[in-house]
Amino acid sequence: MQSFNMIEMWHSMAPLAKAVNVLLAICSIYSLWVIIDRTFSLRSVRAKSVKFVLGLRDQLRSGNLDGAMNLASHMNDSPVARLVRDALTEFKEGGEALRAKGGHDAEYDPIEAVERVIDRNKEREIADLKRGLGGLASISSAAPFIGLFGTVVGIINAFRSMAATGQGGLGDVSAGISEALFTTAVGLVVAIPAVMTFNYFSTVIERYTVDMNGVGSELVSFIMREGLSKPAHAPQGQLRSQHPGQGGSVHPSGHPAPYGGSAPPQPYGSQHPGAPVNQHGPTSVHPAVNPQMGSGYPPPGYPPR
Repeated sequence: MQSFNMIEMWHSMAPLAKAVNVLLAICSIYSLWVIIDRTFSLRSVRAKSVKFVLGLRDQLRSGNLDGAMNLASHMNDSPVARLVRDALTEFKEGGEALRAKGGHDAEYDPIEAVERVIDRNKEREIADLKRGLGGLASISSAAPFIGLFGTVVGIINAFRSMAATGQGGLGDVSAGISEALFTTAVGLVVAIPAVMTFNYFSTVIERYTVDMNGVGSELVSFIMREGLSKPAHAPQGQLRSQHPGQGGSVHPSGHPAPYGGSAPPQPYGSQHPGAPVNQHGPTSVHPAVNPQMGSGYPPPGYPPR
C-alpha cells in the first residue's frame, strides 16, 4: 500500500495546481491572523468594559456626572468608556452653550445631541470591533470554490494525459485525480475554521452591541432624570435689579416690585400726591369729590356705595 506523501504530490503537481494551493495557503495565514487578533481583542475589550460599567454604575448612583466623566477619560481604552466620555462631553458643552444663550435655544436639544453622539460613536466602535471579519467571511465562502477550481483543472489535466498516452487504465489517471482532489481538501480546511470563527465573533459582537445600547439608554435616562433637573443659572444681565435706582424696585417685603413698575400701585382713595390714604376700602374717594357726580368713581368693577 502506497503511503500518502505530500512532498512527492507537490513536486508532481501542475503549475496551476501549485498556484491554487499557494493562494489557499495565503488565505489560511490571513484567517489565522484574524482569528488570533480578534480573540485576544474581544476578550480584552470585554474585561475592560465590565470593569468600567461597574465603576460607572457607582458614579451614576451617587449622581456624580463629573466623576463619571473622569472615570471614562481614564479608562478610554474601552469602547463603552469612549462612548460615555463623548456623550457626557457633548452634554456638558451643550449645557454651557445653552447657559450662554440664556438657557433656551429652539434649535438645540441636549438629549437629541447626546443620542446622536451615542449612535455615532456606537457605529464607529462596532466597525472597529469587526475589523478583519469581512476578509474572514470572504475566505470562508471563497476557499471551497478555489479548491474546487483546482480539482476541476487537475481532473482535466489527468484526462488529457490519459488521452495523450492512449492508455485508459485507472492507475494512469489516479495520481492526477488525487492531486486534483487534494486542492479541494485544502480549500475545505481553510474554509471550515474561517466560517466557524466568523459566526462566533459575529455573535460576540452582537452581544456587545446590545450592551452598548443598554449603557447608552441608561446614560440618556440618567441625564433626563438628573442632569436636566438642575436649572441652569441665568446670566446676571437677565435678572431685574432689586435695588432702587438701578432700573427696578423693591417691594416692602424685600421682593422685586410686581407689575414691572418702579413702585407699587397707589390705593384707590388718593388722587393727589401727599394726600392721606383712606384705610376704609378701595371705594373711598377724596373728600373734595362728590360721590354722586360722574368723576370716574368708583373704579370699574366695583359697585357704587
